[in-house]
Amino acid sequence: MLKSALRTGLLVTGFSLAAIAAPLSANSEVDPWEGFNRPVFNFNEGVDKYALKPLAQGYRYVTPDIAEKGVSNFFDNLSDVRNLLNNLLQFKLEAAGQSFARLTFNSTFGLFGLIDVATPMGIAQKPEDFGQTLGYWGMPSGPYLVLPLLGPSNPRDGISLLADSAVDPVRQVGDTSDRNALYGLRLIDTRSRLLQAEQIISGDKYSFIRDAYMQRREYQINDKAVDVDYKNDF
Repeated sequence: MLKSALRTGLLVTGFSLAAIAAPLSANSEVDPWEGFNRPVFNFNEGVDKYALKPLAQGYRYVTPDIAEKGVSNFFDNLSDVRNLLNNLLQFKLEAAGQSFARLTFNSTFGLFGLIDVATPMGIAQKPEDFGQTLGYWGMPSGPYLVLPLLGPSNPRDGISLLADSAVDPVRQVGDTSDRNALYGLRLIDTRSRLLQAEQIISGDKYSFIRDAYMQRREYQINDKAVDVDYKNDF
């Protein structure tokens, strides 16, 4: 409940402040809210530098690879609930069937998702979120937006976080301490997966992440059918 309320407050605050900051933009076409986004990005970078990244590095150092992989598999399995529902909302019935099959096999034979038995069976994950669903039905993304603590987003994807959170199985855990422990473990697991990926970042980190996020979301919304501009602007 507290996490949901905090996220809602952050989203509303982010949208309101971003609207005020629009005139400060240095690049009105690509990033009209840059005057708001960069300070929030710098704040997030500080939190990551002094808290999240050290935790992720420590977690990776002390956790055996097999256990780390099991944790990642467990949370990937939970995400297939979201994938299943959003594939259904987009009438992607084959993908929805695959998501259902993954949930069934990994939650049973895979010991509650700790072991990914579906992928070796040829049942690939079909990631979809509510932002993609809204995009599928024609809702524009709106300008690029950096949310406090939550990172790169846009108004459409920010709103979608509320819907995806509502169907998150972790949210259904009754005991508050257990639920918060799962939220924390998922956060550390997610950050640890990015440790190697961040090595490819070059130039202005803010611009690199912004452009990568926007291209990735367009790629996802259009089911991989997009024209990619490879011009290096940073």
